[in-house]
Amino acid sequence: MIGISKLYCGTVEPSDVLRYGRKSAALPSHLLQFSEDKLPVIAWNVTRACNLSCFHCYASATPAKAPDELSPSEAMGLVRSLTGYGVPVILFSGGEPLLRRDVFALIEAAVLGGSRAVLSTNGLLLDREAAARLARIGLSYVGISLDGLEERHDAMRKMPGAFRGALMAVTTAQEAGLKVGLRLTLTRSNRNDIDGVFALMEERAIPRVCFYHLVDTGAGPELSSETLSHDETRAAVGRIAELTAEAFSRGFRPEVLTVDNQADGPFLYLKMKAEGRDREAENALSLLRLNGGSSSGHGIGCVSWNGDVHPDQFWRSVRLGSVRERPFPAIWNDRSDSFLTALKDKKTHLRGRCRECRFLDVCGGGLRARAAHATGDPWAPDPACYLSDSEIGRGAGRPLAAGA
Repeated sequence: MIGISKLYCGTVEPSDVLRYGRKSAALPSHLLQFSEDKLPVIAWNVTRACNLSCFHCYASATPAKAPDELSPSEAMGLVRSLTGYGVPVILFSGGEPLLRRDVFALIEAAVLGGSRAVLSTNGLLLDREAAARLARIGLSYVGISLDGLEERHDAMRKMPGAFRGALMAVTTAQEAGLKVGLRLTLTRSNRNDIDGVFALMEERAIPRVCFYHLVDTGAGPELSSETLSHDETRAAVGRIAELTAEAFSRGFRPEVLTVDNQADGPFLYLKMKAEGRDREAENALSLLRLNGGSSSGHGIGCVSWNGDVHPDQFWRSVRLGSVRERPFPAIWNDRSDSFLTALKDKKTHLRGRCRECRFLDVCGGGLRARAAHATGDPWAPDPACYLSDSEIGRGAGRPLAAGA
């Protein structure tokens, strides 16, 4: 997760992070990505059931719930295990999490246990009653998927009216006092909607947006054809940064983030250097070093609807264990699992241009699930890295020095 507004617009300084001691329990939510202890944020697909059929769904959701979905008692046991372990954030996702009848009880238990609870939803079931209940039980944030403007969103979600339903959910959440933001997956079809999404956010005072890079892990030819090229990705991230800065200049100060491509951080650093903003660039680089880059199997983990544990939500081909067999902390801290141990120290296992990159300490080698799917080798270079060999200093054999 790369904070565009934090890095490019300077809303966070390294000193802001350091004053909290960099421990997850002490950091406010907008600084959690810089925590030192890296207790994992857990993305929990509480159900596979969904009321939509989006082509880019990483969970391969279905209209009906999976027959092996965790029971209410098993799910509540998982919440207690996660909160007891000290997990700072539990992201309730799906499928569509609001289709799970006990999701409100699970969210409330997470909050009472000391974790921040956030919800990822398509918004179509977020009516006034649900929003009021979520606010009452202490939900920290609700992210509503919006994959572009109306025509594009409805096409990607394969449902006429999905766009208007999502916007209605935004209004409903705001009226209930919930912090709300948008979640958008970047594709070739919607990349030209970025400007319109920013305009929509400003018009409706939506304070946060996460732009997800599409992760092609084999869902089919439609997904592959929608994946941005390196040049298209560079242009999209550059435009997101520029639109963020323009919004700030008008007094609208949204939190803007990109997710699933750690190359965005070095790209912003290089962009600021090229613009002559040397001091801001060095501050951004310091924050990126504190973040440490990609953290699958370390700072983020995923639990599926059936209790299977994965390094992240995109790497479902790797099963680390099941919470039906062992508690989550026992799985996550199992040093006898050589692959999980390697993930937590992955910089020493990387190969090729990732291993030689001068930004390795701020990127962490990108998304390993993407490399594994593309090459069969989890330690191969991330094929979505759009930085050139000259930008990463390939072959120089040296890390990036301060002020470089």
